[in-house]
Amino acid sequence: MIPRGAPYIAWSDLLAAAWHCAVAGDARVATQRVEERWAPNTVLSLSVRSGLDALLQVLALPPNSEIIVSAITIPHILDIIARHRLVAVPVDVDMNTLAVDPAAVRRAVTRNTKAILVAHLFGSRMPLDEISVVARQQQLLLIEDCAQANDGSSYRGHADSDVSMFSFGLIKRQTALGGGLLRFKNPTLAQRVREKQAAYPRQSRRAYFRRVLTMAAMKFVGLRPVFQMFVVLCKSRGRDHDKTLGTALRAFSGGDLFVRLRQQPSGPLVRLLERRLKQPALEPIAQRVALVEAVTTIFPELNRPGAAANHHTHWLFPMLTPDPERLMRHLWKQGFDATCGASNLLFVPAPDGHPRPAQSIRLMTEVLYLPLFPGATKHEMQKLAAAVREHETSSQRDWSLTAVS
Repeated sequence: MIPRGAPYIAWSDLLAAAWHCAVAGDARVATQRVEERWAPNTVLSLSVRSGLDALLQVLALPPNSEIIVSAITIPHILDIIARHRLVAVPVDVDMNTLAVDPAAVRRAVTRNTKAILVAHLFGSRMPLDEISVVARQQQLLLIEDCAQANDGSSYRGHADSDVSMFSFGLIKRQTALGGGLLRFKNPTLAQRVREKQAAYPRQSRRAYFRRVLTMAAMKFVGLRPVFQMFVVLCKSRGRDHDKTLGTALRAFSGGDLFVRLRQQPSGPLVRLLERRLKQPALEPIAQRVALVEAVTTIFPELNRPGAAANHHTHWLFPMLTPDPERLMRHLWKQGFDATCGASNLLFVPAPDGHPRPAQSIRLMTEVLYLPLFPGATKHEMQKLAAAVREHETSSQRDWSLTAVS
């Protein structure tokens, strides 16, 4: 079976991380080097979620203040907003471009609105010029979530974003097995967030070493012959390999979320991140683009969110289908590890008085992520396209017959 992907980290990096866990170093000095290397007014956090939580603590917005958000995000973002007694107001995501409409953002602004939080999705990057105009005119903080958009390039966020957040978690392109970098426009705000985090306890080297072991296991399982044995083993034990992998890769699972968030990154994490930022991209973007094009050439009518995005690095390869679970299991039988839950995303429910994000609800209901394994050949991706087309054509025929009868 062709795995859904491969970790963006080399064995040598994992060995270096393990060494850093064994040998103590000065995390504060390394943190300063990482922040200065990334961009002026940058703050290193344990994760993007940790940084956002610290930012909201510093801002201390009045209860029931509203934050306009992209209507697709991860659950913890909503948990953090709710913890600060704030209200998330979704703005729908366009299915073709994965961008939010600046006019819709403007319509969502009320007297209680204090900030706009937009998220780039699946490796795409939406234009922000018009949204930044809305933020400036309405005197709102513009926060840009680049967790899924970091491509290892020199992009450090839109020039008009007040905060641009980049993630280096387990499944990210420059993974350091954790870590988030927040670039601020306002140096005073950056310093206040840095001081807030300085009071946190530091993540233990033992906790970080467990992440190193987890990633080593995931990297080993990701080898194609091993992955096939892993799938067979899960099946023999009555377990779903998709859920098993998803559980292993979820950060901040179990226990009190905010106890886990409110830590400083460990020394080994900081030193591995410093190492990763000096490296060229492990996998060229062009290679992923070629794999996607091999599928879309064979099956051009594939319903693919973000197909019209101006900038797309294909961190994930999503498609829409009326029954994603059924197609996923069909592709498993054909030897392709598609998944419904690779990104842990959800749609944001609209509070009373705000429009329902219909396109985002449909996207999250019908999305299936196709495998983008770096070792896959063009021929294998063409076989994937044929398998998807065969299933979708057959399903449409079955639905048509059902409707007629």
